[in-house]
Amino acid sequence: MQFFWGACLKTAKDADHPYASPLRADTLRAVAPAMILRAEFDPLVDDGERYGERLRAAGVPTRAVRYDGMIHGFMSYLGRVDGARIAVAECGTALNDAIATQLRRRDPG
Repeated sequence: MQFFWGACLKTAKDADHPYASPLRADTLRAVAPAMILRAEFDPLVDDGERYGERLRAAGVPTRAVRYDGMIHGFMSYLGRVDGARIAVAECGTALNDAIATQLRRRDPG
């Protein structure tokens, strides 16, 4: 993880910014509804769980799904791993639902 932090941040201080680590934000109330996908064997799985907990505590509609047996980046194995197919389908459904919700809000009739 240190390698990736070094590759993404200009300085170590940048790690404190909520854009780099949303868990470090003072509040998450203004965050859009979220779907958090976590892989069981991902070094970030616990961070994803904590983020989901904080979003829910802030009143943000949140769906958090953990894919057992999966590794970080498992969705890139679409067509080879069942978990990837399931995750992509769930993301598609969530996106469709979010778009439909927005369209209903804009429809005056």
